[in-house]
Amino acid sequence: MAKAAKRAAKAKPKPKKKTVKAAAKLPLPPAIPAPAEIAAPKALAAGAAALTRFTVANAEAAILDTLWNTVEARRQAGDVDHSHSARLLARGTPKVAQKLGEEAVECVIEATLGNRQATVLESADLLYHLIVLWVDAGIRPEEVWSELARRQGISGIAEKAARPKGLIRAAQTTKLP
Repeated sequence: MAKAAKRAAKAKPKPKKKTVKAAAKLPLPPAIPAPAEIAAPKALAAGAAALTRFTVANAEAAILDTLWNTVEARRQAGDVDHSHSARLLARGTPKVAQKLGEEAVECVIEATLGNRQATVLESADLLYHLIVLWVDAGIRPEEVWSELARRQGISGIAEKAARPKGLIRAAQTTKLP
């Protein structure tokens, strides 16, 4: 009887089980909080001061053209011992694309968490890796700027509907339009 009393004293109270519908979501990894536990983005919690622009003197969109020229020069030089861009490009298109994907995910995570400054930093990484991908694919920034200019003023819905149907078949999905 004494053993039973000791076991009862050591026993932890069982938490109440919540009823779950048949179509339950997959469990989240322990490091990710449940959706009910996610707080408001830090920028909103910090107030208007956190929404101020993150700027550096003389920073403008033309820096992307300059960055493309730098990455292209590093590709041509091929100095993998001293250039991160040359080293990445030497590893081939799959690695270049993988790095772009990793940076995109990191940017999305920071934006979702409301980390404004971290989102700015990850956005810079994402743009850099996008430009490395362009260099790897032989795409000049002017080609992308021209496509953006062509789309300016066109509804996104109309633009997607005008895409060739062959693209949808090649992608093997109906999610594009």
